[in-house]
Parts: sequence; C-alpha cells; structure tokens
Amino acid sequence: MTLLITPYYAAALAVFYVGLAALVIRQRLKNRVGLGDGQKPALVTAIRVHGNFAEYVPLLLVLLLLLEIQQAPLWQLHLIGGLTLAGRVLHAIGLNKTQGTSAPRFLGMVSTFVALLASAAFLVL
Repeated sequence: MTLLITPYYAAALAVFYVGLAALVIRQRLKNRVGLGDGQKPALVTAIRVHGNFAEYVPLLLVLLLLLEIQQAPLWQLHLIGGLTLAGRVLHAIGLNKTQGTSAPRFLGMVSTFVALLASAAFLVL
C-alpha cells in the first residue's frame, strides 16, 4: 500500500513546525534567554504556540495515517488533514495577535477539535 495523502500533510505540518521553532529561537536571541521564558511576553507566546502545535499535531497525524491505512475516502483524509493544517495556522495567527481570545485562535481550536472528533468517528464507523 502506498500512502499518498498523509505524507503531504505531514510534510506541510513539519515545515510549519520548523517555522514556529524559528520564531521561538528569534525571541530567545532578541531577549537573550537561553532557557525558560525569561518572563518575556513575546517569548512566552512563541513557546506556547510552538508547544500547542507539538501537543496536538502528532496525534492528528497518527489518526490521519490510520484513516489512510484503512483506505478511508479521499474526502475524509483531506477533511482531517485540511482541518488540522488550517486549525494550526489559525491558532498560531490568533495567539500571535493577542494572548487573549481572538477569532483566529478560537477557529483554530474548533478546527483542531473537529479534526480530532471526526477522525475518531471515521475510524470506528
């Protein structure tokens, strides 16, 4: 079996992950903080955006992979992959705008939760 969909989303998400890591590094250099967050708001935000991505994306990629292995319809694979990618981008944009609530952050989390719940449903139905 050749996987055609999951690698595409995994690659896109990997590139985005490196971009988020670069933002953390940039803030560390700018604020001269080697470890921790130095109580610098911009660094705290960059660390949390990166961390939040790292908390959700691995499970979502595993679920996407399982769906593809089970030969789920293409629309389901793209729905989960697209929601994951869009959700993580929106969440990052929203958190970089403000540490409070924002429409992009809210929509990012909703997209992420829908991707998690939909993939779980697709796997068992």
